[in-house]
Amino acid sequence: MNRVVVALIAGSLFGAGLAFSGMADPQRVQSFLDLFGEWDPTLAFVMGGAMIPMAIAWVIQRRLEKPFADAHFSLPGTTGLDGKLALGSVLFGMGWGISGLCPGPALADLAIAPAKAAIVVLAMFAGMAAHRLSTR
Repeated sequence: MNRVVVALIAGSLFGAGLAFSGMADPQRVQSFLDLFGEWDPTLAFVMGGAMIPMAIAWVIQRRLEKPFADAHFSLPGTTGLDGKLALGSVLFGMGWGISGLCPGPALADLAIAPAKAAIVVLAMFAGMAAHRLSTR
């Protein structure tokens, strides 16, 4: 099957999952992070529920010679914790907490609430550009 078709199907499933779970709603995410206010545990259930299909995918991947839509697997290597990873994690968390959006929902929200999502997406691209420039 064509890689583009597989990517479109996967992206559509991911977007539908975000919409169905409510994770494209920044208020839901911010309510999860509000431990001392009106805490909403929904995100914990979404994250926990995502672990099940991911565990199944790891088992299936180990048994395959090659992926469905490519000639070989392109899996990232494992590296230790370093300053760049820690700083990136802190910046990601701050952006997520302030906006209530991480990259997937931010892109999905461009169709739902473009004005608000565009700010997050522009900041995300600025961060990617800054990383690229700083690692040359």
